[in-house]
Amino acid sequence: MMAILAIIGVIFATGLIIYLSLKGFNILVISPLCALLVIVTNQMPVLDSLLKGTNSYMGGLSGFVASFFIIFLLGSVLAKYIETSGAANSIANGILKLTGTEKPFSVLVAIFLMSLLLTYGGVSLFVVLFAVVPLARNLFEKLNIPWRLIITPYFLGVGTVTMTMMPGTPSIQNVIPTMTLGTTLTAAPILGIVASVVATVWGIWCMKRELKIALANGETFDPKYSKKEDQDEQKKNPSLGVSLLPLVTLIVIIFVGSFLKISNIIIPALAISIIVSAIGFNSYVVSHKEVLNLGATGAISPTIFSASAVGFGSVVASAAGFQTILEGIQNIPGNPLISLSVLTGAMAGVTGSSSGALGIVMNNFVQPYVEMGIEPAVIHRMSAIASGVLTCLPQCGALLSMYALTGLTHKETYKNLFISVVVGSFIAFIAALLIAVIF
Repeated sequence: MMAILAIIGVIFATGLIIYLSLKGFNILVISPLCALLVIVTNQMPVLDSLLKGTNSYMGGLSGFVASFFIIFLLGSVLAKYIETSGAANSIANGILKLTGTEKPFSVLVAIFLMSLLLTYGGVSLFVVLFAVVPLARNLFEKLNIPWRLIITPYFLGVGTVTMTMMPGTPSIQNVIPTMTLGTTLTAAPILGIVASVVATVWGIWCMKRELKIALANGETFDPKYSKKEDQDEQKKNPSLGVSLLPLVTLIVIIFVGSFLKISNIIIPALAISIIVSAIGFNSYVVSHKEVLNLGATGAISPTIFSASAVGFGSVVASAAGFQTILEGIQNIPGNPLISLSVLTGAMAGVTGSSSGALGIVMNNFVQPYVEMGIEPAVIHRMSAIASGVLTCLPQCGALLSMYALTGLTHKETYKNLFISVVVGSFIAFIAALLIAVIF
């Protein structure tokens, strides 16, 4: 009876944290409460499970902060330089010139490419959001494109290829496995490239299909979404070449460092890119002190939110009920990569965070798979891709931020988003898994 209660407690707490996130409750509030529910139903020592040891709530939270805060900090400062200087706008406008702005589908592709390039260059998806939406709103209104279609190209750009798939991406999801496995950011490049191509082709097909259906149904841009302040005259921005320089620097250092097998290459890569930004954008930044301060402050929330999810996951991972579930997952027949991927995906669902899921899996469950003789680089890439399959669930923080900025809702957009991004990520994962298993 107690064993059944323990399993029910884990499942119910997981469902509750997803439900409360969907209702807008802060993860800092609900994660310890849901962790407490797991602790009580699994008859775990309350104070020890909350406060003491690496497997406690605070142990998981503080361990994640200790390991990754410097990366969040440097990434946030770099993103703030690119945002404040106007470099993000220059890059976006450069892509618009390349794709054109006269055809609706070209605009959707341009938004995808903007989001892709900026996040591959290390810019936070939230900064990309604030750079892309005003530009897109003006173009959608000009071409009379239904505003709800903005969701798919943005999330296709920030939540698939550059988050978990493409070799060399500086995303935290690609960094976390390197800390445990000793791999590089370009681990298992063939698997990553295959997944990236599949996700991109599927996503672009979905975008074209969504647009065709919307236009066939006579949908147009609703004036209620218009914001004239988006059209105010912008300050002078750096040239496209200068704007791209820090991103190119970051990517080159990552690839060279990965080729040379330099550990933690992301840290010096980000630091050097910040220096390049400070020099290159000097004429476009009013106060470097303000940029540094705002960048540092901006690193706190995403770090703590992700760490809170890891804290909850750490409690779940040490609960008897989850151990029973884990045994079932690990006994899935077939290649061990299947059970590893299911486990990672399940933890992403538990925490509502792909980075949180990877932090838990890498710290608690990955060693037996290494001991089975599976190549660490393959574990790295498949775990990363699996963690991103459920990244766009309804309670996703980035999705809620997108809705707040655009005025859109789940009802208007989520079906298409699920098909294009969540289903697309799953298909890309299956493609990479088949390559990994066969070869």
